[in-house]
Amino acid sequence: MDLDLSTFEGAARDEPASMYVKVAQINDIKDTPRVKDEVYNGNMVIVDITRLKLDKIMYERVLKDLREVANDVNGDIIGLGEQQYVIVAPMSVKISREKIGGL
Repeated sequence: MDLDLSTFEGAARDEPASMYVKVAQINDIKDTPRVKDEVYNGNMVIVDITRLKLDKIMYERVLKDLREVANDVNGDIIGLGEQQYVIVAPMSVKISREKIGGL
């Protein structure tokens, strides 16, 4: 089932926010600078790293870069979904390691 939230009217879309949650996909090391910039700019990024798992060396290099960014900004990083996704959070955001409910 697809959930279409493109017409969600809850929050005013024109009002700026102090932080955004962005979604990214990294297929190669050259994709990491944009993700890093978003975190340095104070945004949280959910990164799909599924394709990186085909190349262990590239996978390790990208994760090292993302860990360094989280460390640089005093943020946080966590793997999610059997390491298919990584969430990188900016300063003042900590990611709980506890699951809610029956997840």
